[in-house]
Amino acid sequence: MPKYLWRVSYSPEGARGLLAQGGSVRRAAITEMVESVGGQVDVCYFAFGEDDLFVIGDVPDEVSAAALAIRTAASGAAFSHTVALLTPEQVDEAVAREVTYQPPAEPS
Repeated sequence: MPKYLWRVSYSPEGARGLLAQGGSVRRAAITEMVESVGGQVDVCYFAFGEDDLFVIGDVPDEVSAAALAIRTAASGAAFSHTVALLTPEQVDEAVAREVTYQPPAEPS
């Protein structure tokens, strides 16, 4: 299954919900959401700074990842950025593939 990193920032409304419910309840809700599309959560960490939450997990495909992102955005409580993750072996496969590429020409 493809692995993803979700970088999440709470809106003021979402932060108020986090204050009311706490981190464990939010982690359980996130886990339930990811499992509802056939995925699983590996880790869930809260942070401070530009991002409030980092989640790493698996979902079956890009459509499932998109469904999660759309539902999160539609709630208005959080803004999520989805990052597809690759294993070192997948990178090995990528660099071994032949690709036709012509870089942009430098100005004369």
